[in-house]
Amino acid sequence: MKISRKAFLSAAASLLVLGAAHAQAPKELNFGIISTDSSSALKSLWQPFLDDLSKATGMKVNGFFATDYTGIIEGMRFGKVQVAWHGNKSAIEAVDRAGGEVFAQFIDLEGRPGYYSYVITHRDSPLKSIDDMIANGKTLSFGMGDPQSTSGTLVPTYYVFSQRKLDPKTVFRVTRSSNHGGNLLAVLNKQVDVATNNSEELDKLKLRDAAKHAELKILWTSPLIPRDPLVWRKDLPPEAKDAIKKFVLGYGKDAREKEILKGMQQIAGFRESTDMQLVPIRQLELYKDRIKYETDDKMNASDKSAKLAEIDKKLADLAKLIK
Repeated sequence: MKISRKAFLSAAASLLVLGAAHAQAPKELNFGIISTDSSSALKSLWQPFLDDLSKATGMKVNGFFATDYTGIIEGMRFGKVQVAWHGNKSAIEAVDRAGGEVFAQFIDLEGRPGYYSYVITHRDSPLKSIDDMIANGKTLSFGMGDPQSTSGTLVPTYYVFSQRKLDPKTVFRVTRSSNHGGNLLAVLNKQVDVATNNSEELDKLKLRDAAKHAELKILWTSPLIPRDPLVWRKDLPPEAKDAIKKFVLGYGKDAREKEILKGMQQIAGFRESTDMQLVPIRQLELYKDRIKYETDDKMNASDKSAKLAEIDKKLADLAKLIK
């Protein structure tokens, strides 16, 4: 059978492209770990998992630790991070601005794909409820989470404050931001009166130090939040993605791996996921923006109307996606 010169050249070009893609498969990966605690604490918990990923894929895997969530997003954006653990809010930024794509999601020890945001205080505090907290806000110090944190900032801002048409910066005597670990210590040490946190962090504390856990009081619990996603850069070669996904989805089968996962983030393993898991969080962001514009008395009426219509269109589009 004769092959035309054109067909031959086309086939040869395809082979060259495939060969180039294979040649570009990374020998080294930087795995971003979001800042929920000190870098040294996170490194000791995650390193065994990263070492196992390296052995399974044949790629050298380095932990990439930044001082805040934005550092991981920017690392992905500029190609310094290829795979990362994100919160849902920071994952939206990674997907929209850093060429990211959700490929897996945490599963907790009870098999649930979700967790909870909390507002906590010390058990010695006289505060008994969120309404009590807000009523006494001008006498209280408040610990908000990292600005890119889903459970530390987005969810409590929307449910606790925005739905009451309040701004936490004006509710309290003083408001400061920290990661979950920092806020937890601040409440335990009575350096802040109330702070945001989440069920993952409190579960870890209960395992590590049940007596300290007993010193906390939960004032508010959120609706279920989708468990944190793992995100990779879309431009990773297919063979690298296949190797990473195979390892991640299969991890946690023996006793050793189960202990590693439990220490890392109180999880039992991972399940496959997509960018669709971010849709409810996108809705929260838009609802929060809608309330902000709706209650802005200084905004021009026509500008406000246009902005609200734009947000409503985005919300309608997201609703269609869910259907």
